[in-house]
Amino acid sequence: MDLLGSIIEIVKCVGGPIVRHLKHQIKFNDSLEKFKRRKDDLRSRRCDIESKLSTERRYGKVPRVEVQRWLDDAEVFIARPEVEDEVNGWGCLSCCCRVKILEGRVQELNEIYGRGDRYTDECLVIDDPSASVVELTTSELQGSEAVKANILACLKGEEVTMLGVWGMGGVGKTTIMKHVHNELLKEGKFKKIIWVTVSQNFYIPKLQDQIACSLNLKEKLEERQNESIRAGVLSKMLEEQKPYLLILDDVWCSFELETVGIPKPNGCKLVLTTRSLEVVRSLGCREIKVKILPQKEALNLFLNKVGDAVLSDHEGGIKKDLESTLKEIVDECDGLPLALITVAGSLKGISESRLWSVALNQLRDCKRNVTGTDDADAFQILKFSYDRLRSQQMQYCFLYCALYPEDYKIPKDEIIEYWIGEGFIDEMETWHAMKDEGYHILRKLEENSLLELIEDGVGAYVRRHDLISDEVRAYVRMHDLIRDMALYIIRMSPRMSPRFLLEAGKALTELPERVISAKGVEKVSLMHNHIEEIPSNLVSSTWTRVTTLLLANNKLSTIPESVFEHMPELRILDLSFNLQLSSLPNSVSKLVKLTFLLLEDTSLERVPSLSGLESLKKLNLRGRRIKEVPEGLGMLKNLKCLFLWVSQKGYMKLKGDVVGRLKKLEVFQGWFPTANEMRIFLKCEPNRLSDYFIIVGSNLNMSYRLPIKLPRYKKIMVFEETSIVGENMVFPSVQELRIEACHDIRSLNDISVIKDATELRRCLISKCDGMECFLSSWINNPVVQNLECLDLSNLHKLDGLFEANVMATSSPPPRAFSSLQEVWIHECKKIRKLFSSWKLVEYLQSLERIEVYDCEEMEEVIASDPEEEGEEGGDTIKKLILPKLKYLSLQNLPALKSICSRRAVMVCDSLEEIRICDCKGLRRMPLSLPLVDNAQPSPPPPTLKEILILQRELEWWEALEWDHPNAKDLLRPIVRFFG
Repeated sequence: MDLLGSIIEIVKCVGGPIVRHLKHQIKFNDSLEKFKRRKDDLRSRRCDIESKLSTERRYGKVPRVEVQRWLDDAEVFIARPEVEDEVNGWGCLSCCCRVKILEGRVQELNEIYGRGDRYTDECLVIDDPSASVVELTTSELQGSEAVKANILACLKGEEVTMLGVWGMGGVGKTTIMKHVHNELLKEGKFKKIIWVTVSQNFYIPKLQDQIACSLNLKEKLEERQNESIRAGVLSKMLEEQKPYLLILDDVWCSFELETVGIPKPNGCKLVLTTRSLEVVRSLGCREIKVKILPQKEALNLFLNKVGDAVLSDHEGGIKKDLESTLKEIVDECDGLPLALITVAGSLKGISESRLWSVALNQLRDCKRNVTGTDDADAFQILKFSYDRLRSQQMQYCFLYCALYPEDYKIPKDEIIEYWIGEGFIDEMETWHAMKDEGYHILRKLEENSLLELIEDGVGAYVRRHDLISDEVRAYVRMHDLIRDMALYIIRMSPRMSPRFLLEAGKALTELPERVISAKGVEKVSLMHNHIEEIPSNLVSSTWTRVTTLLLANNKLSTIPESVFEHMPELRILDLSFNLQLSSLPNSVSKLVKLTFLLLEDTSLERVPSLSGLESLKKLNLRGRRIKEVPEGLGMLKNLKCLFLWVSQKGYMKLKGDVVGRLKKLEVFQGWFPTANEMRIFLKCEPNRLSDYFIIVGSNLNMSYRLPIKLPRYKKIMVFEETSIVGENMVFPSVQELRIEACHDIRSLNDISVIKDATELRRCLISKCDGMECFLSSWINNPVVQNLECLDLSNLHKLDGLFEANVMATSSPPPRAFSSLQEVWIHECKKIRKLFSSWKLVEYLQSLERIEVYDCEEMEEVIASDPEEEGEEGGDTIKKLILPKLKYLSLQNLPALKSICSRRAVMVCDSLEEIRICDCKGLRRMPLSLPLVDNAQPSPPPPTLKEILILQRELEWWEALEWDHPNAKDLLRPIVRFFG
């Protein structure tokens, strides 16, 4: 008994520690396994994000700073020694300590991985307007080649560091510098070329922001409020960009470079363009004057712009009856390029000599009548083009553009809709027809060179970004001299002044007395200032005639109740992008003549009743916080455009019958919280909708992956966590359809209206647990022929694009997927073949992009032909021709054995990039390379720029087979290893 007792005591003493040790060891092993899995997840996530960035970079984009920081942190962590190696160094530590250390590593890893969550859905990049790959669009250079050569010589040499290019307005300074900019890009002398348009409304913080923005570092600068500290931060930013070229276009006044934060150029260059020689000398710049054109160059420029068809005789010369008049008109333009271009634009298409004589007399009249301004000589000529606009309607539309700030990048859609709201465009049957008329007017103004079409946007600032799309929008801009001419016309015309009150973009922090006391004004533009409040004394009778009040992009937080009580004629009210605006006065409800109420991106949570605003045609509440649908919405019987959704923290929950009562509605954005509300809306027959973005469902977590090059479609429907099968909930006119977490759908054919969806171009389906195939039938299905983009992700039951029995019983219809441009297949575990019939390939003539990743059972991209694969012997090689394929990405496909049949090759002469990661089962790359003398391969297609491979897969790459033994050596210069 004594021995047994002793044994029991020993077990009691030893057993506890043993059990604890075993528990710690089990916990350690669990943590170790968790760590390994998470590290693999981090590696895959980094690979995915790098893949997306690689594509974006090719289109002039750069990673956001925080994205690059995450990539760097992830790379450092991934590059650490394997944890097993580290464990060996922990032998002297207790098991408990080892668990704690390992748990700390797991926590650190989880933190890095979790930070990457936001980069899977959000935009990863920003525009890089100063990127060396982006040339500026510009017109042909006429007669200024010597000046351009002089500027280039100064910038390429070492002697001159600061250059001042000066001359009168409209003489072509900016055009010359754009040509210089583009030529220097090609040479690569500067690490960074930064273009900033300064303009007449100069103030230091604005210039600091513009330079920082061009460096993609504006957020860093905005952290500082003190002007001097900002200057120090900006100076450091610029120093880090050496050697750079900084171009300051359209400088009006002198300033100290140090106060802005521009260091004295040392190994860098500074160029400014200005009308003032005094500005050039005050900054100590080398002077280069741009003179007016000599007679011969002036004539050539005019002839180039007016068009040969109007002037040329049968022998290619100037028509005899026009020659004398033409030369006189050119002489009247005094060699000023802008005047020559503008006058030529107004005479384009006119060939009768009598009309040219009339134009000459009109031009001379203008030159006599315009006086009293420093730019009178230029205005005299430019006003000729304004006077020749064919209608007063066009003149009003042109002058309205002056309501925007100088050098403003005006969205075409926006200015046209303003014209509609002002009544400049006659009422037509549809909103679309009125916008078409607006585009016609814009085109005429562009053809007359009174507005400039811009695409690059360099040097211009933009009012707002589109919250729902990646659409590349078209913009126009007024040349600063033409805008000055417009302001002169407004000021001197009895019909216009004092109707216009223009104080846009002047850095106002409050309303000055001249604004408050202005009498008789009708059009008031105070946009793009820093105004924090509207004074309560703005209630006098002086503003009772105001029809237009533009206060967008200010810092308003509240508006006095009395303000709108004294504006009974108000038709357009734009308070958009006042981010602090938290309330509206109830007096808004009394604006019975209001046609446009624009409240985009404010802090409003509610809007006063709209029941009395029966004239309202456009209501924009697209923003941040509005929680309630405005009272009286269904009573707006003339409403044509309705934007009712929120970019953050949920959406306003609409009632189908409320929106359904808006019988004139044509443009609509909003969210129906349930399928039933959508059904109610559909029963109201909203057949006038021509442009819509409708979301249906209880959840709003859709990953809006937008392939880069596809256009923004105008008819978009999104369904999330709702029922979509059964009674129709989809418009037959839909162009883009997004479905997420709708588990009742087995294939797209379950949506009965899909057979009528002849306009469907883009389809995104994600997280639908019941989805087994994309299409269960292709008979009478327009989707097969018309679809341009297919994006399928997280569909764990999906086993193919088509139902198996469809493939077994019928061949693809003619032109199947002939319009398809992009295919994205992500995290579909069961799918074995992307294109399950090789016969489909002959129709894929538009395909530009294939991206497949995280598909565990994917074996083939293009299925083999069973008959040919079964043949014995034979040397016939089938060519699978994909003429437009540019991008092929295959990642994390462990079961992938082949891209196509072993007896087939892919002919892809447009291919630009190949990315292959974690596809170790792939043994052959079936890319066809052209042969020279049937022996040595020629260089790869000139378009092929990169083949991206994981660094750790070097051995796999070396073992990869090609159809020609020397292909791998030939491609080696463009292979990039990452990770």
